[in-house]
Amino acid sequence: VKEVAKLSLVSSACDMASADSASSKESHPCLRSVCDAAEKGVQSVTEAVASCVQPVLATLEPHVAAASECVSKGLDKLGEKLPLFQKPVEQIASGTEELVSSRGAEVREAVSS
Repeated sequence: VKEVAKLSLVSSACDMASADSASSKESHPCLRSVCDAAEKGVQSVTEAVASCVQPVLATLEPHVAAASECVSKGLDKLGEKLPLFQKPVEQIASGTEELVSSRGAEVREAVSS
């Protein structure tokens, strides 16, 4: 999960979602109350599950480390083959807008001629 979170695409998308969430909470007090209660509930459940699962994770630690290494290598290869994952969301959106705009201009020109 940490390796995936390091990807520019993922981290920038999380940053955008966090900013939008904070903005929504700021604009709508009722939404803030509901979200705060939900976040506290999720945090409590996560802590309870983590304490129960910790002994099992300790036993599985060597296997988790091996799987983590494989995932890391796979993500590196994926990043080489799909450089899109190394770009932030804003850059991808901007490039997509430019591509759609230029293709739209080409279509309009073809239709008019």
